[in-house]
Amino acid sequence: MNKKLIRVWDLPTRLFHWLLLALVVGAFVTGLLGGNLIVWHGRLGIAITGLLAFRLVWGVAGSTYARFATFVPGPARISAYLRGQWQGVGHNPLGALSVLALLLVLLFQVVSGLLSNDDIAFTAPLYSLVSKDTSDWLTGLHRQNMWVIVALVVVHVAAILFYARVKKDNLVKPMITGVKEVSEGAARPASGGGALAFMVAAAVAGCVAWASAGGLLAPSPPPPPAQEAPAW
Repeated sequence: MNKKLIRVWDLPTRLFHWLLLALVVGAFVTGLLGGNLIVWHGRLGIAITGLLAFRLVWGVAGSTYARFATFVPGPARISAYLRGQWQGVGHNPLGALSVLALLLVLLFQVVSGLLSNDDIAFTAPLYSLVSKDTSDWLTGLHRQNMWVIVALVVVHVAAILFYARVKKDNLVKPMITGVKEVSEGAARPASGGGALAFMVAAAVAGCVAWASAGGLLAPSPPPPPAQEAPAW
């Protein structure tokens, strides 16, 4: 059967994927080590927040295989995949569920992180929006959810290795080059997701990152001046 190369993953989707990987690893390391690195942990969290906002917009305005409407599976597609009858390009149904799960837990992680504190010297940018008790509760969930993310990443990597070794399907290369070899006539190249869509998604990402850093909150009042000791 003749094969052809088609464009599957657009450049913004690929950049999102690899940037998210780098930022999540950085946030994991800085959060685990703590200390003075906690400030960088917070900065990386804000960057991840903006990146996730970009992906949510790109999931609507991006190119064909990046859109949620294209890859989010229904029961019929999942059933067909489990029976070995699914054919398609981009995320397979189980892979799509994995992507959605990872996006959801990362969204929870950044929201809880933006409201957290460490009971020492660090308070997150949006800490003032909730009570101390609520912040403490979310901080605990934030720490626990980190291991959920680790588990999902391990499953993701295991699936990639399984496809590479068992099904002889390299899933990493298309996420680098953007193109995939498919059967002649089996699929069409991705379309859409042009410059205007990218600018809108990038603008939303920038606004969300700015707001996550406390941009919408009133600045904290300056500390009162120190009282001079009375002269005796």
